[in-house]
Amino acid sequence: MNVQTDPSVAEFADYSARLQGALRQADLRAVGELARAMLDCWRTDKSVYFCGNGGSAGNATHLANDFVYGIAKGKGPGMRAHALSANSSILTCLANDLDYSEIYAAQLQVYGRKGDLLIALSGSGNSPNILKALETARVLQMKSFAILGYSGGKALQMADVPIHFPIDDMQISEDLQLVVGHMVMQWLYANRGA
Repeated sequence: MNVQTDPSVAEFADYSARLQGALRQADLRAVGELARAMLDCWRTDKSVYFCGNGGSAGNATHLANDFVYGIAKGKGPGMRAHALSANSSILTCLANDLDYSEIYAAQLQVYGRKGDLLIALSGSGNSPNILKALETARVLQMKSFAILGYSGGKALQMADVPIHFPIDDMQISEDLQLVVGHMVMQWLYANRGA
């Protein structure tokens, strides 16, 4: 089949246009605030915790890796970055013994400290475990960020700093979580000695 007549190409172009449009319309000042908070966290040896569900849980693990290693690339220590979604033993224990809505909040109650950061990744912004994590971060005096899609849900008001892309598409919402993370990662790498 000729690529120019392949109907899937038009669908791929539409997806690309929607992703680019979401980025073009975004107010990136909140991303700048996230970058500066993470730089401060890195310099003061605080921890950063990521959480999310489904694909966002995978993104949490991906981004934790980027901030442990990718911001320094062997030129010094990375950041204390942790994906709360990474340990299946902890997740299944907490979900079984407490409730699925507690899987991140219960971990933060053990690990989180005043001055640490929470970065919640959510398409809808309404997942109970994300909302409880945001509540727990506030109690522990951790600053919270949330990278959100759709309407932003309840997390839009609960996060200290929401980074909201109002697009009704879960895959693009998840793409944007990584885009924001990679923007901040590259900025931190460039500013590691500043």
